[in-house]
Amino acid sequence: MRSLFCLLLLLFAVQALFAQKKNASYKYHIHRATSLIKIDGIADEKAWVDAETASDFFMVLPMDTSRANVRTVVKMAYDNENLYLLAICYKKLDGPNMVESLRRDFNFTRNDNFLLFMDTFGDQTTGFSFGANAAGAQWDGTMYDGGKVDLNWDNKWISVVKNDKEKYVFEAAIPFKTIRYKKGIKEWGINFSRNDLKTTEKSSWTPVPRQFPTASLSYTGSLVWDEPLPAAHSNISIIPYLLTGVSKDYIANTPVGYKNTVGMDAKITVTSSMNLDLTVHPDFSQVDVDKQVTNLSRFELFFPEKRQFFLENADLFSNLGYANIRPFFSRRIGLDAPIGLGARLSGKIDKNWRIGVMDMETTDQPATGLPVENFAVLALQRKLFKKSSIEFFYIDKAAINYHQLKDSTSPVYSRYNRDIGFEYNLAPSNNTWTGKTILIKSFSPGKSGGDFVSAANLQYSTRKWAISWEQEYVGNNFNAEVGYVPRNNYLKINPVIARFFFPKAGIILSHGPQISSTYYFDTKFHRTDNETVFSYLITFRDKSTFAPVLQNDYVQLLAPFDPTNLGIAFLATGTRNNWNTAGFDIVSAPQHKLTYTLSTRYGGYYDHGKLLNISGDIGFRMQPIVNIDVTASYNNLQLPQPWGNTNFLLVGPKIDVTMTNTLFLTAYLQYNQQTKNINLNTRFQWRYKPASDLFLVYTDNYYIGPIFVKSRALVLKFTYWWNP
Repeated sequence: MRSLFCLLLLLFAVQALFAQKKNASYKYHIHRATSLIKIDGIADEKAWVDAETASDFFMVLPMDTSRANVRTVVKMAYDNENLYLLAICYKKLDGPNMVESLRRDFNFTRNDNFLLFMDTFGDQTTGFSFGANAAGAQWDGTMYDGGKVDLNWDNKWISVVKNDKEKYVFEAAIPFKTIRYKKGIKEWGINFSRNDLKTTEKSSWTPVPRQFPTASLSYTGSLVWDEPLPAAHSNISIIPYLLTGVSKDYIANTPVGYKNTVGMDAKITVTSSMNLDLTVHPDFSQVDVDKQVTNLSRFELFFPEKRQFFLENADLFSNLGYANIRPFFSRRIGLDAPIGLGARLSGKIDKNWRIGVMDMETTDQPATGLPVENFAVLALQRKLFKKSSIEFFYIDKAAINYHQLKDSTSPVYSRYNRDIGFEYNLAPSNNTWTGKTILIKSFSPGKSGGDFVSAANLQYSTRKWAISWEQEYVGNNFNAEVGYVPRNNYLKINPVIARFFFPKAGIILSHGPQISSTYYFDTKFHRTDNETVFSYLITFRDKSTFAPVLQNDYVQLLAPFDPTNLGIAFLATGTRNNWNTAGFDIVSAPQHKLTYTLSTRYGGYYDHGKLLNISGDIGFRMQPIVNIDVTASYNNLQLPQPWGNTNFLLVGPKIDVTMTNTLFLTAYLQYNQQTKNINLNTRFQWRYKPASDLFLVYTDNYYIGPIFVKSRALVLKFTYWWNP
């Protein structure tokens, strides 16, 4: 605990050194439109002639030491209803634009695109992003943590992209009621970013160091309004859905099941910076299936949340903690029973305070004795200095009127689980030093002592150096039933150091070594695990990369473990294993129609065995209509008897067809030899109106060896976004 608080004091001291916003002198003066603006991708209105111009962008990648080679011109205007944006993106090289598809919220690195980043509260932490790729696919999301974009946020706005041989023109109208901003404010933080794959250049209106994303709100300039903006209009959106489906479980040989469901979401603007979300009987059948992996780990795997209701304002809830210490993980809600009702209030109280309150209730399941369960989360965040913050949180899971069944074979459920804690985020204006520290205590029936978590990390990032330190302590009785904490009773330290060199000429843009060591100890400071990885990253000027890797692993088993995860036989608790591994990682240049990644590892494994892993991805785009992506992983385990030689093959081809920017078809096949399952998921989506969709989803599961059908389902879902 002493070291944790010492590191916390250091974070505060470092924060005080960096308080001034870097690009405050870059200002764009926006004026009320002098004429009507038609969103057609043709900048022929008087309003655009009169608007101020932003140009002379800075190069960010491949190097940040000069102006951009690819010219971009930006103009903005507004009226009582909308914020207008015009971006003229000139081409440097001949040939077609490089785009992946027409799908909304595209992959930034695989598309020619233009993006807008707005800090509407001037806090350098939260904001909004809008943009489009060169084919016209829209991009929108909420911003958090000073430079990350949550693309799961969708709202109503319109845009058009027009192309000719010399340029593409992006024109957009963003209604004020779709965004949140501080009432009466006369300056927003703002930046514009351009990605041009043919020249491998990423550029920005304001200068941004290459080690940081152009989305970094601490490097924005200022959008200066000619008059204070009025309070945002009230905005109520009601989003009902109708669902019908049919399914069949061939393993249980049950009759065909039919499902007819009606539900609703609602979004209500409480203030210009506060939003209330409500849901009744939500259904998430249209959500993409999880990408499967071969599991050779001793611990539970993490799969990200994909349900939209839980993803908006995720930084207040799901971003708490670290990769393996997450006090709140929304996928726990609705895992064993459908959600009946839910509500979330989130947003800014004033310039320094944010709040997030969520309450969800699942239905009871009489067949298994599972009671109604209530999930409540409170997060209260206070801004410190320019960008840093401290956040208090409380997470409560409670069974309602729970009475354990007298049948001794019936499951026993938890009556309650509560976690309370705080988190401090260090985020100086220049992003050179960043860090986080967290302290959590849990409360559960029959568990006391060793029921807390403390963790902290600190990173130093410059063009030439990346240095970090992370430490974690998880007590043996810590319990986070609504979180993701795959292991308990350990102390972890993880130092990382990397150095980058930049040749002045040649095909190599940068190169340098990185070494990372992760050590686990029990609470008596006896070593149980460690992993040391040495790699040397070479980045070429076309953005392709190559990295050889050497790795050493040591594991002392804390519980019996089958190294194949098939349940064949188990190594005993306390068994010690040590091995070395070598391999390499390759990532191709993103500007080609055919792209690929390849990763290989070969070396030792448990019980003096050997492990060969080959994994990769191949993508091909027939732009902008068809995008084909095939992921594959092969593992060969050579172990003594009774395991012997075991092979695991995982293949996942995916075809994404975007017939227009409102009509999409996705087919995803996954063959998993470890779980002996073949999964086919096909989804058709028609966005017939902004934010309103029709989904048709078909899912098949087959057993491998011999192949036979396990289950099938067909679902039709209709959603409509209505603004009364």
